[in-house]
Amino acid sequence: MSDTPLRLVIFDVDGTLVDSQMDILAAMSAAFGRADLPAPEREAVLGIVGLSLPEAFERLAIEAPALTRQSMVEWYKEAYVALRAKVGAAQSSPFYPGAREMLERLNTVPELLLGVATGKSRRGLDKLLEGHDMRHFFVTQQVADHHPSKPHPSMILAALAETGIDPAQAVMVGDTVFDMEMAHAAGVRSVAVSWGYHAAESLSQADALIEDFAELPMILNGFWGTKI
Repeated sequence: MSDTPLRLVIFDVDGTLVDSQMDILAAMSAAFGRADLPAPEREAVLGIVGLSLPEAFERLAIEAPALTRQSMVEWYKEAYVALRAKVGAAQSSPFYPGAREMLERLNTVPELLLGVATGKSRRGLDKLLEGHDMRHFFVTQQVADHHPSKPHPSMILAALAETGIDPAQAVMVGDTVFDMEMAHAAGVRSVAVSWGYHAAESLSQADALIEDFAELPMILNGFWGTKI
């Protein structure tokens, strides 16, 4: 029996593993249109990716009444579902280069567990996992339905509890400030990716920054002294 401790790598989804920005921008525009409000600029919309939808609309539609913002959440969901249905989840949210290959590589390491912590709903994550045939990669899946919005540490703490992993043996991989703040609050290391929705220079709180998924094993080995 191996003495190597179990370790956990938790991935954000949108902006980290897959690029959903076209549908996010279009669904946001649809929600604002139904509310008869001007749609925010692209940078503002991508800046809130990772937050739960109620929190996102509190920031993007701060002038709107609370009841209107609640409706906008539902209008966004309706538009997103319709957009995804046109082409399927795999095409509407394609993998970033090297993402699937890295998941497959990490999944072969016996002592390494993989998880997800996402601002997506359970339904949204299920559709994505099915569309990309990647449900089998993740032993723990934390979604917005069951937790406070990032950067609250609840998602990571739940993933640690479900897997029995010590915080020192866990890493959060994400593309936003919210991911890095969540990791810090939960007491786990963080790896930021440069290709996501927040500018790389804003992710200075991360323990490491990668520009290609091929760099991730080396970073993890540096954290843990392993040979992945």
